[in-house]
Amino acid sequence: MGQVRTWTVLELLRWTTEHFRSRGIEGARLDAECLLAHALETERLQLYLEFDKPVAPVERARFRELVKRRADERVPVALLTGRREFWSLPLRVTSDVLVPRPETETLVEVALRLLPDPESPAHILDVGTGCGAIALALAKERPKARITATDISGAALAVAKENAAELGFENRIRFLPGDGFEPVRGECFDLIASNPPYLSGREAPELPPELVHEPREALFAGGEGTELLRRIADGARDFLEVGGVLAVEVAPQQAPEMTEWLASAGFARPGCHCDLAGRVRVVSAERGGGGGAVRADAERGSAPAEKGQDNGEPS
Repeated sequence: MGQVRTWTVLELLRWTTEHFRSRGIEGARLDAECLLAHALETERLQLYLEFDKPVAPVERARFRELVKRRADERVPVALLTGRREFWSLPLRVTSDVLVPRPETETLVEVALRLLPDPESPAHILDVGTGCGAIALALAKERPKARITATDISGAALAVAKENAAELGFENRIRFLPGDGFEPVRGECFDLIASNPPYLSGREAPELPPELVHEPREALFAGGEGTELLRRIADGARDFLEVGGVLAVEVAPQQAPEMTEWLASAGFARPGCHCDLAGRVRVVSAERGGGGGAVRADAERGSAPAEKGQDNGEPS
């Protein structure tokens, strides 16, 4: 009987990276490292200190199953490991929530600039909180703020509550079930932040296959992708204090239209804010009647919301 081959950490990483590349998976090496670290129940950086370490058969079997699901089913790494880091916070994610994207950290950055006082007791609303990423990031950075987070999905709210408990924020955030602004009718806030669904249904065939593993209702918003953006623009003013501010994530090409809707709804001082790739990712505005100016961040490459501006495709 032939001797069973022994695989080291480095050999597994090299083989898996090439396998992922052959299947057209972007970030192949990073995905391989994350999955192997998960299978070995260690940190990714620890792999670099143990390149020559043999991997036990039971660990290889666990890793093999993860690799198969990533390559064959295109399950996102975050859903295979059940974790995703956002704003340096380790978050639990499941198929009931949208996996937080790096570009959404732009929304957090904008929200913090709109509330520059770290000791502010501001009243903040996160509409469509999902796994709680935005609300939790703001709770971390504004420890005296009163934060409310809503979502139409009870399953998503359950994940968000678990994340809040794990991070010690369970008493800092009020989680409410319901659609849009309905759960907070009669209340007003100093800041409303939202990352609503903004993909159009006709985009679905051209999107990465990984998206089929995330909730459709967290990705798509009608035939044009703007259904919920329009609802936010039309309704947010009634839930803001005078001088209160709104910050919403959008697809780059939606920024001009969103800015027009906000102006029509009575908002003032619109701003467009770019992500690290230089694409407009967040639109902000202020409820008129007081408060400081809402400005785009020149250091991060803000762009004017000119009608018809071509800002590229959403990532």
